Amino acid sequence: MSSSAPPQPTRDLRFFLTVPHACSYLPNHEATTLFLDPQESPGQGVYDALALLGFRRSGRHLYRPHCEGCNACISVRIPVDDFTPNRTQRRLMRRNADLQVRELPATFNSEHYALYARYIRARHADGDMYPPSHEQYRTFLTLEHPYARLLEFRLGEQLMAVAAIDLLSHGLSSIYTFFDPGVDHERRSLGTFAVLRQVELARSRGLPHVYLGYWIRESPKMNYKRAFQPLEFLDGRHWRRSIPL
Repeated sequence: MSSSAPPQPTRDLRFFLTVPHACSYLPNHEATTLFLDPQESPGQGVYDALALLGFRRSGRHLYRPHCEGCNACISVRIPVDDFTPNRTQRRLMRRNADLQVRELPATFNSEHYALYARYIRARHADGDMYPPSHEQYRTFLTLEHPYARLLEFRLGEQLMAVAAIDLLSHGLSSIYTFFDPGVDHERRSLGTFAVLRQVELARSRGLPHVYLGYWIRESPKMNYKRAFQPLEFLDGRHWRRSIPL
């Protein structure tokens, strides 16, 4: 269990609340988002501190849910040194051993965008990211900052998946992963494999955690996160072992 309070930013920061809007995860729910002043550059020190408080990054914005009367969104992270892949995960690692992984800056790439657009149209046509556009992709997944990186997964010359990640002082933050939605590749479980490679990357760099964002009990799309054990969840201001199931 990790119960120490995270360090606070060393200077005053301004935050804003959005107006209530439709929740992206739970039907018939409204959501409100707390976000860092957009005029504030999400530099490394501020980001490190806010990530420990459950904030996430989308483009240039750092945010977290702040919904009145609802605490369904639970921040979760994998403690890298204690994680051991289960039998299914070990099978996926062997199945994807033929993929080459390359780390790149988080800049725009037309081949990446084409795969992203295919993925959104095939997997998330009912969500608020549809229809995809160049502007949406750029504002969401590109950022010219040293901590923002992309992991590119290829089978020979074929682009199979891209994972957007951030390298923090205390962990790796998994921002978003998109992959080839073709049925021929379903057995690869590319989303899960991307997380496994991120755990390996964090371990190789001596980073103690992989941050998986929010887990919501009632959202089937979040179920995959429960397979990464042990898992730590943010209980208010403290990170604790074992997610409440």
